[in-house]
Amino acid sequence: MAKPVNVADYRELAKKRLPKIVFDYLDGGAEDEFGLERNRREFDNILFRPRRLVDVSKRSVATALFGKHIAAPMVIAPTGLNGIFWPHGDIALAQAAARFGIPFALSTASTTTIEDVARASDGELWFQLYVVHRKLAELLVKRALQAGYTTLVLTTDVGVNGKRERDMRNGFGMPMKYTMKTAIDGILHPRWTWDLLTNGMPQLANFASDQVQDTELQAALMSRQMDASFSWSDLKWLRDMWPHKLLVKGLSREDDVARCASLGIDGVILSNHGGRQLDSAIAPIQALPQSSAATQLPVLLDSGVRRGSDIVKAVALGADAVLLGRATLYGLAARGQTGVTEVLNLLKSEIDTTLAQIGCADINELARDFIWEGASATELPQEAIQETSTMQLAVSR
Repeated sequence: MAKPVNVADYRELAKKRLPKIVFDYLDGGAEDEFGLERNRREFDNILFRPRRLVDVSKRSVATALFGKHIAAPMVIAPTGLNGIFWPHGDIALAQAAARFGIPFALSTASTTTIEDVARASDGELWFQLYVVHRKLAELLVKRALQAGYTTLVLTTDVGVNGKRERDMRNGFGMPMKYTMKTAIDGILHPRWTWDLLTNGMPQLANFASDQVQDTELQAALMSRQMDASFSWSDLKWLRDMWPHKLLVKGLSREDDVARCASLGIDGVILSNHGGRQLDSAIAPIQALPQSSAATQLPVLLDSGVRRGSDIVKAVALGADAVLLGRATLYGLAARGQTGVTEVLNLLKSEIDTTLAQIGCADINELARDFIWEGASATELPQEAIQETSTMQLAVSR
């Protein structure tokens, strides 16, 4: 492939380098994967209303998030098992984010420990918490606090694991099971296999701690089932434990957003887990306008972001920033830290170009007025589309 020019190109490079079982884990979603399609389609359905005769000769994509300067309204999202895509993948992502000037969120399911990522990066670090067991959650939160993480992100949309049928068909799991099929797949992807052989099989590093010796905790970890009983009353327990910024991730309802504000939460993340949990969930971008109107808290979102124009649309509709999951993972899987940096720069450039095209010199001046509130072309009746096309043809003549 020639030099990649968009996120889709990095996806193709990742697909070539990774064995099918690993690429499907990265790329796949729940059940029929309509949620994956919806996340993208809803961004595509949003159209701009550009302003004209505006001086856009000098533009800025930088902004502030929780009172701190960031190079662009982006955060690298928490994603698990990153070491299976590239050796020391969590560190590569954290270092790329630090050099670019945006936060990096480390997943509970990381393949590098909380402490090792903190030692390897001088950027702003967030820690994402899965509540598998209350005692384990408390241990992880204390470790993140001691390691200097600035923000805790509670994920709320994994009461049970989603039905990811690509993974089920491939037999994906941790630790990975070796079969003749996976062995052949590895042989056909020698670069990935060599990296695995020289660096070893990744493991869930935060669960391998010496602190996790309690037999009850070990049983919870072996089942890898989330604590489905965790509720609003337990959120107060977490709020009392964590003295810094606390975000709640996985929301899609404005009443849940408002309730977070009443409990002293510092911000919310609209998310459907990248389409990996509930296939029929609404896309976060669909929930954004009402959710941002329901609170004064910072509102972030993830899922489906593949273009700089997607980020501009989200900010115009009320988001303070977006979290990047697959987009930066495609870069990681294709070229390691270099690929992550290239994807971040690519998205930043697309944000800048979009701002110029719509007549907005500063991303902080974006407003809903830049978004067309009418129906998208995909929502118009076929007769209306044909009538519009006839009128346009008549005018052009």
